[in-house]
Amino acid sequence: MGLSRFSLPVLRRCLAAPLIAIMAIGALAACSKDKELAYKDQTVYEIYSQAVVHLDNGRYTEAAKYFDEVERQHPYSVWATTAKLMSAYSHYHASEYDDAVSRLDRFIAVHPGNRDIAYAYYLKALCYYEQIADVRRDQEDTRKALDSLQDVVTRFPTTPYGRDARLKLDLTRDHLAAKEMDVGRYYLNTRYYLAAINRFKTVVTTYSTTSHVPEALERLVEAYTALGLADEAQKAAAVLGFNYPSSDWYKDSYAIALRTDRRMADPKPKNTLTPVPPNGSPRSAQPTANPAQETERLARPPQPTDSMGNPGQIPEVRPTTPTP
Repeated sequence: MGLSRFSLPVLRRCLAAPLIAIMAIGALAACSKDKELAYKDQTVYEIYSQAVVHLDNGRYTEAAKYFDEVERQHPYSVWATTAKLMSAYSHYHASEYDDAVSRLDRFIAVHPGNRDIAYAYYLKALCYYEQIADVRRDQEDTRKALDSLQDVVTRFPTTPYGRDARLKLDLTRDHLAAKEMDVGRYYLNTRYYLAAINRFKTVVTTYSTTSHVPEALERLVEAYTALGLADEAQKAAAVLGFNYPSSDWYKDSYAIALRTDRRMADPKPKNTLTPVPPNGSPRSAQPTANPAQETERLARPPQPTDSMGNPGQIPEVRPTTPTP
């Protein structure tokens, strides 16, 4: 009689809920096991050789598992330190950037004085750089890329990693400026002029070396003119004319100002203001003939050595057969 008050579908759902929970827990446990190999007693050379074979064949996730196995079974081996970097490198090639960053963070924390520490910082920056999204999407990874690239430039300015990071740093700033411009245009079109002005000012002050500064100054002229602030519009137009006199954006701003203030009739208005130019362009490294190939070259792991810096006392980085 007690069960008669429950419908059959309800009873089925009540019985199925615990089963679903058990299956979900089992699936999570299976996923966690998939990240590690079943234990098999092998020498460090055998494990490392298998990892290299998977890496050469493009099976990056499998290669990462074997590199992790080197550290798990032989944590005090000379190859254990190198295996950490190789695991991160494999995850990077598999586009598993979170896994790569976690291993690089651990490497940096445990081996801050390692001879390959510059490469670790650079590869971490690349993980964020590869995830830079369209300007209409969230730019959290772009900001992380900016911070990581700046870290490489600050710590290792004279290395090849520092020079390449400096070039990518300029491109990252330009992308963040494009995001600010996209939001500013939206506010300008919807007549939220103060919000638009704040965005365009950010481009002019924070990203003053990017290619978006002329448009930002012209948009400031539009926004100030719409608010009836003729003097502020004249200031923005004067800075634009001083720094970018041949720009089409200056021609547009001059046309706007000419309609609202006859004092702007001279293409280069003379007033008591002293136009303040943006900061000078950074001394970036000269772009390579093929930036993609340069990035690929720099992203390759360095050759491992022993604690004395002698590469001949350990097997080569990519053995084709296990060394007995």
